[in-house]
Amino acid sequence: MARVSDDTNPTPTGHLGKHEFAFVARVPVRWSDMDAFGHVNHARMVTLMEEARVEWLLSAGPEYQPLIKSAMIVHVDIRYQDQLRHRDTPLQIGMWIKGFRSVDFTIGYEIRADGADVTSKAACVATTQMAVVDIEAHSLRRLTDEEKAYLASWSRG
Repeated sequence: MARVSDDTNPTPTGHLGKHEFAFVARVPVRWSDMDAFGHVNHARMVTLMEEARVEWLLSAGPEYQPLIKSAMIVHVDIRYQDQLRHRDTPLQIGMWIKGFRSVDFTIGYEIRADGADVTSKAACVATTQMAVVDIEAHSLRRLTDEEKAYLASWSRG
């Protein structure tokens, strides 16, 4: 299923403002994403976040493919602040770099219903910590200076 990105996605030129995102994906909610109570199931929320994250990372361009192809999830944290239902489709999943260290980076997420104002309280806030791996050596690797600069450009000020 195709995902459509927000046309207002900023270019990586500096720190983002409080209500800006490095990338906004619009991810449709499928009937199979719903639980018995009529809202998005927790396990499916992780999948919807993954779909948004992959779309963003693949849009980064060929110079960042080593970073993208070698990143693996270390930790996922999700906090629900409101229900999301099928009628809220497509979800607006805004992402930015919340922080990075020598071998990992953390992506922040704000997830809202379709049409919700970016300044409104997000229905869901989440993070994924991604470690960078040397695939051939089967070990963690350090982020390059170029990768750190790229990640910093997608961080909030």
